Amino acid sequence: MKLALVGTGLIGSSVGLAAKHALGAEVSGWDPDPAALAGAAERGAIDRDAGSLADAVADAELAVVAAPVAQLPAQVVEVLRHSGDGCTVTDVGSTKGWIAGAEPSVRFVGGHPLAGSEAHGPAHARAELFEGATWFLTPSPTTDADRYRALHGFVSALGAIPVAVDPQAHDRILALTSHLPHALANLLLNQVGANRVEGHEPLAAAGGGLRDMTRIGGANPRIWVDIFLDNADSVRDALAEHRRRVEQLEAALDAGDAGFVARWIGEAGQNRRRLLTGAYGEAGQIHRLLVRIPDRPGVLSAITQALGAERINIEDFELRHDSPERGGAFTLMIAGEEQAQRAADLLESQGYAVDVSPLDES
Repeated sequence: MKLALVGTGLIGSSVGLAAKHALGAEVSGWDPDPAALAGAAERGAIDRDAGSLADAVADAELAVVAAPVAQLPAQVVEVLRHSGDGCTVTDVGSTKGWIAGAEPSVRFVGGHPLAGSEAHGPAHARAELFEGATWFLTPSPTTDADRYRALHGFVSALGAIPVAVDPQAHDRILALTSHLPHALANLLLNQVGANRVEGHEPLAAAGGGLRDMTRIGGANPRIWVDIFLDNADSVRDALAEHRRRVEQLEAALDAGDAGFVARWIGEAGQNRRRLLTGAYGEAGQIHRLLVRIPDRPGVLSAITQALGAERINIEDFELRHDSPERGGAFTLMIAGEEQAQRAADLLESQGYAVDVSPLDES
């Protein structure tokens, strides 16, 4: 398979690595940023550094456009113009409203993998990034059915779960599940950062709650300014609904309505369990290991290698750094109570302090 990447950041380079691993694809790449293109080549995400967009897509069977959303319409048009009739074109953009105003083409199928992180750039790319991730596909009435099926198969081969959705519905969903959380993380950080309480700086005294809620705050402005503006209507609707819910809580606090507050927390707990079940299957089968770690090189690799040697699979993980003196916390998600306890016993025998709890435990 001949694959062309137009844009070689985190997602584009991960597509290249995954396609080479799963399909043995031959990958050409082009990026307006020479440093990103060089990084993708160094990472092994592309086989050929094309000299131009036209050269990258000239003989491609599939072209993946991974440009910032403000540049996507023009980039897609260019890829369609320079690629052959045998080339299917898709994108990985976070908004899809622009598709309605674009020139229809039987060769284009919109797409968006729900993968990635607050990190960006080809240095953070990895072949397994899409495993188990939802990958939205947004075919239009003009899309060729055979091309859609082929792209569906490509996405599945990368380990993702393809889901067809209307472009406008895609943007409303993402406004709630991605764009609103990013907006709120930024609002919360800016609110806390702008305050002083009797000479104390709240950010300096912040605990895990603030860190957990704001992990995605301050994400790459080059990407997120365009996302917020391009999906402004849906984001405004989501913020208006959020404002209404904040006002409900304010009213309950004014009235001392303990019943409302209890129901409000309970509803959040139920929705949290639904979220975890969607991410991990039956949430109660996943256990969280909270491991206190020192701040020194090699600690994380030692832990993961030790568990791997015992064939204990890590479903997911998170890292929180407190300070050079205090180290931090390495949170591991392990499937099954017995496996989780084995992992805890192994790490405790190596001197780590470990706390084990079911993932859905309140």
